[in-house]
Amino acid sequence: MEPRVSLITLGVADIAAARAFYERLGWRAGGPSDGNVAFFQAGGMILGLWSRAALAEDAGLPPEAPSGFGGMALAHNVRSKAEVDAVLAEAEAAGARMLRPAQEVFWGGYTGYFADPDGHVWEVAWNPGFPLDAAGNVTLPE
Repeated sequence: MEPRVSLITLGVADIAAARAFYERLGWRAGGPSDGNVAFFQAGGMILGLWSRAALAEDAGLPPEAPSGFGGMALAHNVRSKAEVDAVLAEAEAAGARMLRPAQEVFWGGYTGYFADPDGHVWEVAWNPGFPLDAAGNVTLPE
């Protein structure tokens, strides 16, 4: 298997509401959509929104909603500490629930967390060890 993530699909309660949240963050939906799914280009990959029940069924899992933390966080890396603060404020204005305000962290970066309306956890991070290129891509150092 090649080391690559091509698409992340988030199971959501309401496609239209979830799509509207991400659009308020400035993301632009594209690709095929019949109202039952939404796709957003996210750099070199795609973020998909699909019914939580349909995603569970497709994966062969029980459809009940998870309780508590699901053990995963999506990360949005930025170029500066000020940008962390700006993105967190933008997310809150778009309807996100703030989980942890931005702060200096033990590994030398600056991060904060929010949850989207379906509870998906996002970290917004400035990491001096993972600089972004002009296109916003991050590459592990040698």
